[in-house]
Amino acid sequence: MPKTPAYLQLATILRTQILTGDLPPGAKLPSETQLMKQHDISRSVAKWAIAMLKSEGLVVGRAGSGVYVRDGRRLIRYAHGRDMRNTAGTTSPFARDAEQAERTPTWEHDSRHDVADESIARRLAIEPGAPVMRTAYRFLADGEPIQLSTSWEPLAITASTPVEWPEDGAAVGVVARMDLIDVRIDEFEERLTDRPALPNEVAALDLAPPSATVWVIERTYYAAGVPVETATIVLPRGRYELVYRVPVH
Repeated sequence: MPKTPAYLQLATILRTQILTGDLPPGAKLPSETQLMKQHDISRSVAKWAIAMLKSEGLVVGRAGSGVYVRDGRRLIRYAHGRDMRNTAGTTSPFARDAEQAERTPTWEHDSRHDVADESIARRLAIEPGAPVMRTAYRFLADGEPIQLSTSWEPLAITASTPVEWPEDGAAVGVVARMDLIDVRIDEFEERLTDRPALPNEVAALDLAPPSATVWVIERTYYAAGVPVETATIVLPRGRYELVYRVPVH
C-alpha cells in the first residue's frame, strides 16, 4: 500500500488540532521553519501542508505576520425578507447578517458615475450607455474580508436626490434609500451560480488559489416591475450559509 505523502500527514495533524480546538480560532500556526524542526520535514512539505489548509478555508495568511486559524463561524445570509421594512436596528443587510453571527461588520466602498454596458443595461432595462451610479464594496467581518459586491443604479432615478451617493446619503441599504425618495421596492430576483475565483477576488478576499471557488449572486431590486438597482455579489464558499425561504401561494 503506498505511503501517504508527508505533506498530507502534516496537514492531517494540523487539521485535527484545529478541529479539536487545540489550535483555536485566531491562534497562530507554527512557522514553516518551526514545522520543519518539529516534524523533521522539508520546507516544501510544510509549505504544501499549509497551502492545503488554506484551500480548505481553515487558516488564513497575514502578510508579514504569519498564518492563523480562521474563525469558522459562517455568516448566514437570509435572502427572503432580508430587507423587511419592519426589522429593528440597522438597515444594512450585511450588518444584520454579521451581527447575528456575533461578528463586527465593516465595509469599504468606492462610488462613481459611470455608464451601463450592455449586460448591466439589460439587467436594469435601460439603454446601453445610460448614466448609472456604480459602487464597488468589500465587506469585512471582524476585519476579515468576506464578501465583494458591485452595484449599479440608474441615475435617472437617483440623480440630484438625497440618496444619489449610496454611502454618503441620508439612509443605508437599498430598500431604505429608495423608500426615502418614494420609490417603493416590492420584490427582488437573485440568480445564483458558482465558479473559480478571479485573480482580483483571490487577492481581495484572501483566498487560496488555484482551487478557490466563489458563489456569485446577481440580484436585482424592482419597484412595480421596474428594475431600480442591480448588483453582482461574490461570496467565498465555506464562509457563508445561504438560506432561502419563499412563501407558497
